[in-house]
Amino acid sequence: MPQNSLEIEGRLCLASLATGDIAARPNPSLTRRSEPAIRARKTSQRTYPPPMLQINDLTFRIDGRALFEGASAQIADGWKVGLVGRNGTGKSTLLRIIREELNKGEAGDGSVRINRGAKMGYVLQEVPANDLTLLDVVLEADAERAGLMREADTCEDPDRIGEIHERLADIDAWSGEARAAEILVGLGFTQNDLSRACKEFSGGWRMRAALGGVLFAQPDLLMLDEPTNYLDLEGAAWLETYLRKYPHTVVIVSHDRDLLNRSVTHILALENTKLVLQAGGYDTYLQRRAERTQHLAAQKEKQDVQRAHMQSFIDRFKAKASKAAQAQSRMKMLEKMTVITVPLAERTIPFKFYEVEELASPILELDKVDMGYAPGKPVLDRVSLRLDFDDRIAIVGANGQGKTTLVKSIAQKLPLLQGVRRASKNLRIGYFSQDQLDELRAGESVLDHVRDLIPNATQAGVRALAAQFGFGAEKCETKVDKLSGGEKVRLLMGLTTYKKPHILILDEPTSHLDIDSREALIYALNEFNGALLIITHDTYLAEATADRLWLVNNGKANPYEGDLADYKALVLAADRPEENKQHAIARAELAAAAAKEEERSAKAEKPKSAPKMSFKQKHRIEQAEKDVEKARAALELLDRDLGDPDTFTHKADAEAKLKGRAKLQAQLDAAEAEWLEALEAAES
Repeated sequence: MPQNSLEIEGRLCLASLATGDIAARPNPSLTRRSEPAIRARKTSQRTYPPPMLQINDLTFRIDGRALFEGASAQIADGWKVGLVGRNGTGKSTLLRIIREELNKGEAGDGSVRINRGAKMGYVLQEVPANDLTLLDVVLEADAERAGLMREADTCEDPDRIGEIHERLADIDAWSGEARAAEILVGLGFTQNDLSRACKEFSGGWRMRAALGGVLFAQPDLLMLDEPTNYLDLEGAAWLETYLRKYPHTVVIVSHDRDLLNRSVTHILALENTKLVLQAGGYDTYLQRRAERTQHLAAQKEKQDVQRAHMQSFIDRFKAKASKAAQAQSRMKMLEKMTVITVPLAERTIPFKFYEVEELASPILELDKVDMGYAPGKPVLDRVSLRLDFDDRIAIVGANGQGKTTLVKSIAQKLPLLQGVRRASKNLRIGYFSQDQLDELRAGESVLDHVRDLIPNATQAGVRALAAQFGFGAEKCETKVDKLSGGEKVRLLMGLTTYKKPHILILDEPTSHLDIDSREALIYALNEFNGALLIITHDTYLAEATADRLWLVNNGKANPYEGDLADYKALVLAADRPEENKQHAIARAELAAAAAKEEERSAKAEKPKSAPKMSFKQKHRIEQAEKDVEKARAALELLDRDLGDPDTFTHKADAEAKLKGRAKLQAQLDAAEAEWLEALEAAES
């Protein structure tokens, strides 16, 4: 390599799932050692092993824009490191630099060193659609094991056979199939899937298999770039647990806040072209970043005062012969002083959801509905669900169970195969799906898409609406195929919510959003006053926005009694090989919960045992509940006032408040009586 170019050193093993193998790529400029560098020297001076990964004074530019300038970091063996930063700052580029996949650009000074002898693994691309079974593809990902197993079948040298079997025992090769199966099941495949050919699966599922192969190979340095983007909530929960127990070094780019809090030991943040490494999870990093910024601001304030004082002295006395020497001295001090800079906070563009007029609940009911894509072949059958105006529901269930089928049917993107759908008059539904990103018209600008919403508006009006969606003057004329994934999500979200939907349905909205944008989305969703249905693999998002769950499982969709923590615990216990008795019990509990809900729904359908409540009865109960809450809140507020001793300093005011309290208590008693009477009438 020429001088002052990017230098990458070390003996690397790259996991390429495109071919299903791991190929060693030694650097020919380095002499080969007979022993790993981790072995301590015989001399007593050497006590610490070298870092697994060293990034030294790295500078890298693309099209003249600096992604890294003098960035440095050292990652020790066994650390689990979350690589974070805003979209477009260079996280994926850094992984490509480490993997020796430099893009065209200007590589400045710096070096990246991998520990000698270390094996590096990453998901290069999806498994090809070939005839190999999923299990075989994953087993082949561990090149050493696969090679030794093949050699053992053909070797005739007794001494070599002994060496092979000794090494196979060292790497625990005989448990390989069980370990590979556990990984694949954890990622969402069934036991029956393991013997199916790769060509029978979609690209997304083959990408999961590629991830499974890298995890099975257990490289010394595992690098993952947004692995949860092609996992469901169940798979993401399993991966989170797996990474915590992973025995080697991990560097993972992720915007999943829960994963970054629970599975990593350190955060490596890309901030203002520098790398900042600190121990702890993402929340700890945010806290320390705020403290660091506050400290820098205080230091800068002091320095500014000092600099102003020195400059004032120079300005006053530089022309005086008696003070000239002192003025010159202060000028030199001022020039040598390192200016403290406080990093500017990067602004996150907020999401905007319009307030909608309230509709009487229920706003939507499904009664014994079959859903699917072909008559007579329902994906979900006899679904009976109710949606109220203020419902916030997360839909859970493994991929392939029918979550998207459910929300498409609710949004009337799919016609019902059978059953009854009842909806409020003038009900509006907004439906967002990752698949709709492909419906944006390539070659047309943001303004072209926004103009579709308001065809009769002026150019200024169209630009104003685009600005509300987060696209200012510098972005609104950009062609949509030139937008980043996060920008496309923002545009589609704006187009979806412009017509003020009463029900907002979001199917995996966060795959292309960074952490700050996800926070902005959470804030907007919590401000939204309509009903929310959300499918997401981001547990943090689901817990922050939803208060109930619907479970889609085994062709059924029912309310799930429990929270996300309960559901994740059952999933993690159930996603293991069938022969484990405890896990089988957990799986049975999950099925029993769904069966219980189904039985409850079936009972509700029998007129004799549980007649259906009329709309007037439901409305009476809901109104009574609101009256009770309103009276109780007013009473609590008044009691706080009466608890203040100053209240009784004015006798007339105190008497008026005491009379008011008696009146409120009577209202509360009446509201509670009405509520009980309405319940009894409905039950009878």
